Amino acid sequence: PLMARPQLKPPVALLVYPAGLYVARLVALLNEARVGCVIHTGDITQAATLEVLTRLDAPLVGVYGNNDVGERAALEAASARFDVRLSDPPHELHLAGRRILVVHDPRALDGALDGHHVALHGHTHRHACERRDGALVFNPGECAGHVPGLNAVGVLDLATLSTELLRF
Repeated sequence: PLMARPQLKPPVALLVYPAGLYVARLVALLNEARVGCVIHTGDITQAATLEVLTRLDAPLVGVYGNNDVGERAALEAASARFDVRLSDPPHELHLAGRRILVVHDPRALDGALDGHHVALHGHTHRHACERRDGALVFNPGECAGHVPGLNAVGVLDLATLSTELLRF
């Protein structure tokens, strides 16, 4: 299982959904928040985005999204070069004793939540935080700059399963 870096506070996973415009700003925000892990829910879209995300003080894992199809080869090469773990959804993580399901499209959650504590998704650019089939389902919403005034990343406290939006 993925382990948070020891100098960071106990595992707090952060859900990120950036595309090009605000990535450097997000890295600074996440490093300031001292998160233990960054989870990307897809639509990275550019290998250059991964290069900027390597400045994170926490490990980065994630899934591919529907808009990554045309850039898949470049993203795979960049993820190998920068030691970023990307996979096709669904992807399961075990962090802080929690079973976490990561997908891009929330429709992939239908019938897949059994036994998971948390499900993270992107795709919709809309904030979602609800309980479904015994799991916390969380999407912080927009952080790519497409919807002005709604830019946020989500912080998930794995001990309490509480969430917080960091707006920027």
